[in-house]
Amino acid sequence: MFEQLVEAARAAYLKAYAPYSNFHVGASALTIDGEIVSGCNVENASYGLTVCAERNCIAQGVINGQRRFSELVVYTEEEMLTPPCGACRQVIVEFMVQSAKVYAVNHLGKVKEWSVKELLPDAFTPENLQK
Repeated sequence: MFEQLVEAARAAYLKAYAPYSNFHVGASALTIDGEIVSGCNVENASYGLTVCAERNCIAQGVINGQRRFSELVVYTEEEMLTPPCGACRQVIVEFMVQSAKVYAVNHLGKVKEWSVKELLPDAFTPENLQK
């Protein structure tokens, strides 16, 4: 399944809209139901409105009725692997359990793996809002 996730993230990478930074990113996630969803980064001339691939990927899953994901892949064609940014880490923790895996991969076959807990230790989660 990992190779299918990488291929889906790569396909999303090819659709990225990044005319300002030219930093293309694709992401894919596996839902707990075994469905693969993907997303790419979409930049905006008003830079603060840019949306990362990881958040677009998770939003695509939510649009399809999914709320839980078991794995997520971030794909770039940069030599240095690209981890999720802080905003994406917070969104990831909202929809993935602490032990779920997040991977950064690139066109050279490099892979780095983290658990959600490693990406955002002591995260603010929905449980913090429960009375």
